[in-house]
Amino acid sequence: MTAAPVFDDLVGQERVVDQLTQAAAAAAGLLRGESALGMTHAWLFTGPPGSGRSVAARAFAAALLCPDQGCGHCPSCHQVQAGTHPDLMLVRPDGLSYGVKQTRDLVLRAAGAPSGGRWQVVLFEDADRATEQAANALLKAIEEPSPRTVWLLCAPSAEELVTTIRSRCRLVTLRTPPAEAVAEVLTRRDGVAPAKALAAARAAQGHIGRAKRLATDPEAAQRRAEVLRLPVRVVSLGTALTAAASLVKAAEQEAAAVTEELNEPEKAALRKAFGEGSTGKGVAKAVRGAAGALSDLEARQKSRATRLKRDALDRALLDLAAFYRDVLVVQFGAEADLDLASAGYEDELRQLAAAGSPEATVRRIEAIMTCRERLDLNVAPLLAVEEMTLALLAG
Repeated sequence: MTAAPVFDDLVGQERVVDQLTQAAAAAAGLLRGESALGMTHAWLFTGPPGSGRSVAARAFAAALLCPDQGCGHCPSCHQVQAGTHPDLMLVRPDGLSYGVKQTRDLVLRAAGAPSGGRWQVVLFEDADRATEQAANALLKAIEEPSPRTVWLLCAPSAEELVTTIRSRCRLVTLRTPPAEAVAEVLTRRDGVAPAKALAAARAAQGHIGRAKRLATDPEAAQRRAEVLRLPVRVVSLGTALTAAASLVKAAEQEAAAVTEELNEPEKAALRKAFGEGSTGKGVAKAVRGAAGALSDLEARQKSRATRLKRDALDRALLDLAAFYRDVLVVQFGAEADLDLASAGYEDELRQLAAAGSPEATVRRIEAIMTCRERLDLNVAPLLAVEEMTLALLAG
């Protein structure tokens, strides 16, 4: 079965594309009153960061809502990609968790009939951020689904969700796409030169969005370069503590840049929705009513900023772990057989490889992973990173 155009940007996921294409065809058959076994009301998209979980889920949503199962050029497909389709509910937790009240409101809205006569699709990104109470509310909706509602949940792994939810979902497992496949997309879609696209894809370890930022945003590339210089700079207690502060500050700057880019358009859209700048009867009252909505928006934006800072710091830690993994590769003499994520830093890799043992490198990687776990437990970022850089120093 030929894949629909909406799946074109799903990189290196041929098996998943085939699975979703068949499901979309089965869904169309159900709408025609046919018996079809390839479609179900709840799906769970899993895969490592950058594998394209939300890209796959949105492409599937487009295929379900499009009369031609994902043609890519009709109004329905364009609306899904823009996030404005009336029968698509996009859920993106703004903060570190998604609460029960929000989930109950979501379940209530999802129970409605689709306005376009096909499906009501709920695409829940980062479903693993749902609290235990929120997960229980979500479970009830999945156990007793509305006839035309389809739930698309996204999480890094199935184990991130409670057993009762994942057992009721059809699993879609994505893999980290090959660097060559990511590079091809950057060249075709974003106009990045092939060599630069391949270098960015390798540096991003298959994370498509990150690869694009590294290839097109000099500041993002510079922040990564600072992270990769950290291992050779940590030579004393003072430099270890300074490196920790620099790492946290860089994450804050990256998060602030993304936050500023997102916040102002949201505020402007809200003010416009409440009639700011308009004249006429009732406008003054509507503008006064916008104050409460604006306060709620700012609270959500503040929560999101915290999450973005943690996410930026986590990406830096993953870059650092990849660097030490490459050090280990050099120590075992296997660099000629692999595409190193830290290409361009071969001198630093060899310097550290010669200065330590594989056992010490493994301990450093474990220290980075422990830092990531502590950040997940809401340990103060600077304290967690300082402990990690001291461990890097000790080896």
